[in-house]
Amino acid sequence: MAVRWAQKTIALPPQKRGCHLVTSKILKEIDHEISGFKCGLAHLFLQHTSASLTINENYDKDVQDDTETFLSRIVPEGRSAPWKHTLEGPDDMPAHIKSSMFGCAITIPITDGRLNLGTWQGIWLCEHRDHASSRKIVVTLNGMSA
Repeated sequence: MAVRWAQKTIALPPQKRGCHLVTSKILKEIDHEISGFKCGLAHLFLQHTSASLTINENYDKDVQDDTETFLSRIVPEGRSAPWKHTLEGPDDMPAHIKSSMFGCAITIPITDGRLNLGTWQGIWLCEHRDHASSRKIVVTLNGMSA
């Protein structure tokens, strides 16, 4: 076995506001690269400050909807919100706060050429803007080759 590294930038199309299960899209993009790893880590880094990445439930869509409801309730938006930073609209500063809550990076173990996620785990892209653009994720794989 030899140490191996791979890196790829994935562009995801614009999503509406909310949490979106993107596991299959990411796997489709890295399938060729990840298959050569026996053991390692996959690091996913989102190159944006108004969206976030997290790992959560992959089965019941209600979890995604409930998470968005929770975020909308704890981070105020609109003209009555106390934010100074509104250059890109009233959803701009709330999006930055929500992004900081979940973060822009996740790390997942690689085992036998696959992401070693739990049965009910999936990768979520949480979009915190009303009118988002495409989002880029840098995926870095490192570990031992198969």
